[in-house]
Amino acid sequence: MQAGKLQQPIELQHLSETVSASGHAVQTWATYASGRAELRQAGVSEFLTTYGEGVTNNAVFVIRWIPGVTVADRIVHAGKAWNIVAVAEIGRRKGLELRAVAA
Repeated sequence: MQAGKLQQPIELQHLSETVSASGHAVQTWATYASGRAELRQAGVSEFLTTYGEGVTNNAVFVIRWIPGVTVADRIVHAGKAWNIVAVAEIGRRKGLELRAVAA
């Protein structure tokens, strides 16, 4: 992983649930990590499986390794939310490849 390619600022968020003053459960997204990522467009295979949705709705973010990232989390990049659909470890705790779809 080359540090020069990690140019895009991102935030990783997970869904947290709190109880409001009225006693109702409220779900909100809370940021637990921020950093820089390399943004890649999704490959042709992802484009073909979206059945015409367009490649701008799929992306691959490459980040340095952060423990605990799951598909239940999301990425916020340039004010746009991305749902993580797959997490792949690069090397042995060197980095993560996060495949995401626009929310």
